Amino acid sequence: MIVPPLTLLKLGGSLITDKTRPHTPRLDVLNRLADEIAAARRARPALRLLLGHGSGSFGHVPGQKYATRQGVHTPAEWLGFVEVWREAAALNHLVMDALASTDVPAIAFPPSAAVLAAGGQATGWDLSPLTAALEAGLLPVIYGDVVFDSTLGGTILSTEDLFTHLVPRLCPTRILLAGLEAGVWADYPACTRLIPEITPQNYAQLAPALGASHATDVTGGMASKARLALDWAQAVPGLDVCIFSASTPGSLLSALLGEPLGTRITAAISTGNL
Repeated sequence: MIVPPLTLLKLGGSLITDKTRPHTPRLDVLNRLADEIAAARRARPALRLLLGHGSGSFGHVPGQKYATRQGVHTPAEWLGFVEVWREAAALNHLVMDALASTDVPAIAFPPSAAVLAAGGQATGWDLSPLTAALEAGLLPVIYGDVVFDSTLGGTILSTEDLFTHLVPRLCPTRILLAGLEAGVWADYPACTRLIPEITPQNYAQLAPALGASHATDVTGGMASKARLALDWAQAVPGLDVCIFSASTPGSLLSALLGEPLGTRITAAISTGNL
């Protein structure tokens, strides 16, 4: 049996929450994005999709307060670890509720219950339940979460960190990083010149111009995301990564159906003008 290609989709924390205000979801945006995911699945019943989402103004705020990503050792830091877990789970419940309202058969896989790390990198993760969900036609959902770490005690792994572990094991053909920004800007924060494509050939030239995040983000901003995306593209032949804005109605649906949006990141040698 031929297995359809797999797409990994991340809904950024800045897209689904107001990252300038603690614990503030954008429920209207969440519901619209869920509708567009449902529409894409109806349009392409064979679409294999794994969804991840950021923690936005939920997990990032206590994560910054307790420096959880840097390590967890003291009783106070473990209380902070639990607070980050609680906030990340609360946002995930809202995401799952939005998907359920559209009858998308989504099932959550909390990283805190399944992933082990060492030095801030995922090292152990039994993917059998997740792949079984894909084979059953379900939509697995993961998210930025706390995990236990053999070196740091505890830490936070972002959705991008989790994707880094999954990419060489699941070999997706597309990764869609949906946020507020239209793509990767060459002149952040002025945001007047969008970079259409990033490749191994032009990354070194572009790297100094890549911007960080405009709000609290304990797991890195745009520069780190672009670097990670290039690493993914180089790890799996033929993999395309797209960083784009899903703030406009219909944009996520278009991206899921294959329309090129935002900034494309690929290891392939481009034949176009950059």
